[in-house]
Amino acid sequence: MGSILLAVGAAVAYMVAYHTYGKFLARKIFDLDPNRKTPAVELNDGMDYVPTKKGILFGHHYTSIAGTGPIVGPAIGIIWGWVPAFIWVTVGCIFMGAVHDLGALAVSMRHQGRGIGDIAGDLISARVRIMFLCIIALALTIVLAIFCLVIAWLFDKYPGAVFPVWIQIPIAMALGHMIYKSKLPALPLSLVALVVLGVAVYIGAEFWQIKLEANIEIGSLVIVPKVFWSILLLGYVFIASVLPVTWLLQPRDYINGHVLFVIMSLLAAGVLVSQPEIVAPALNLNPKGAPPILPFLFVTIACGAISGFHSLVASGTTSKQIANENDARAIGYGSMLMEGMLAVFVLVAVAGGIGLLADKGGLVGADRWAHHYASWAAAEGLGAKVGAFVSGSANMLDAIGVPVAFGMTIMGVFVACFAGTTLDTATRLQRYVISELGGGIGVKPLKNKYIATSVAVIAAGALALWNGKGTGGLLLWPLFGATNQLLAALAFLVITVYLAKKGRPIYYTLIPFGVMLVMTAWAIIYKLGDFYRDYTVDNKNLHLLIITGIIVLLEIWMIIESAATIIKSRKQRANG
Repeated sequence: MGSILLAVGAAVAYMVAYHTYGKFLARKIFDLDPNRKTPAVELNDGMDYVPTKKGILFGHHYTSIAGTGPIVGPAIGIIWGWVPAFIWVTVGCIFMGAVHDLGALAVSMRHQGRGIGDIAGDLISARVRIMFLCIIALALTIVLAIFCLVIAWLFDKYPGAVFPVWIQIPIAMALGHMIYKSKLPALPLSLVALVVLGVAVYIGAEFWQIKLEANIEIGSLVIVPKVFWSILLLGYVFIASVLPVTWLLQPRDYINGHVLFVIMSLLAAGVLVSQPEIVAPALNLNPKGAPPILPFLFVTIACGAISGFHSLVASGTTSKQIANENDARAIGYGSMLMEGMLAVFVLVAVAGGIGLLADKGGLVGADRWAHHYASWAAAEGLGAKVGAFVSGSANMLDAIGVPVAFGMTIMGVFVACFAGTTLDTATRLQRYVISELGGGIGVKPLKNKYIATSVAVIAAGALALWNGKGTGGLLLWPLFGATNQLLAALAFLVITVYLAKKGRPIYYTLIPFGVMLVMTAWAIIYKLGDFYRDYTVDNKNLHLLIITGIIVLLEIWMIIESAATIIKSRKQRANG
């Protein structure tokens, strides 16, 4: 019964927040105006700036911000107990994450749909612009390298997901052609595409499981399966990034939006029927080998509560497609609440669903949870994170008549499709960032979309394939959690400066900025200590020590310049 209360309580809280706090922010703080032309309308180029219907854009934005973030974060953050994880996901989502996403979208709409890092140059200084863009470029490079690994791992772990994930690409392109070229209605076509994808899932699960059992040898070159999938994925995202958004990105995400509603409906039904007992501890302050809950809960659970990556999506792709400013509340604030709801289902799956059925060792209930989360090292790995969610969800789906094996394939496809969407969007975002950096430092060739995309893909590929195993992204992965949340803090900083210059109340963004600044700075300093000890004791992680130190210096510099800008703006307004 506790699992139902968690799900229903979160759903009610999110709905109330959307119709109260979200409406207040949209009208009173960000002054959304349906009569003001958006960048998509003013700068419509059929490539990146395309006015888009709210339903289609909601699907694109939601699936782009979600990815595997609201899955892996809660699936590991619950190691400190389900109570702090649930509170952070609900309260953080309503008062921080959704405000952050809506604010980034609103500010970008008022600056020609430009990225939040680029806008920092207008609002603060040219130096801050370059520093912010460098931090964003580093974070996106890590995202691209790691998501290649995530999808490659999913293909290996759930071979039934390979066929439906790849077949979704031509399905989406056909959908985009019929919507934009043939002018056919979007919703019924998308539902047909969803049915076709469902058939593909069944084929993948029952008849066509594609698994690379051995290395691929080309002469003296040996390519391991993860490297093969990574190369294929990087080639795909290059093409996807330079295509018009209406050809692939929008229709694929529109389909994935419907996939989301189906999956969440199945999970809701699974929770109601199975009523899994919460077997995770309410509070577990000292898990074996884990860092302290403060500040690491706040950087471990990002998507689902607040994530800096969302500000890049909101200001990078979504602001270039929104047709009416009034749509921003549903797309910015509402999408984040929907992601929070997904994170709650993940918490229910890993706190209760995982214990419904016995594992291969015969463990069930609290014993199975305790075994899976025996230590930080056991819970932290990619397989442990995603596997806990997939297994727990499949157990709940079994209660409504979906066989466990088929349920695991469904969830594997769901995770892989969302990871692929994030990979698509992150590549396009990195192209924008590199172009903006090129303009800022006077390197004009970088403003060319093909050159910028090539730089983005080559950099991510070099990191992903660094060790020849497709796992090179893990080289910088220890930096990502804190860096991603630092992006959220800095995005709040830019939004706050914008509001200050407009003479609007700043406390709704200044307080979340302060919370995220303290938590991320705390986590980064803690990490610096770890990296320093690793270097002095074992001569390891010098690269992490240097990069983290540079990030800290950039952060301090940006905050000092931003504070000076806010103070100056307040004085100017006070003096008339």
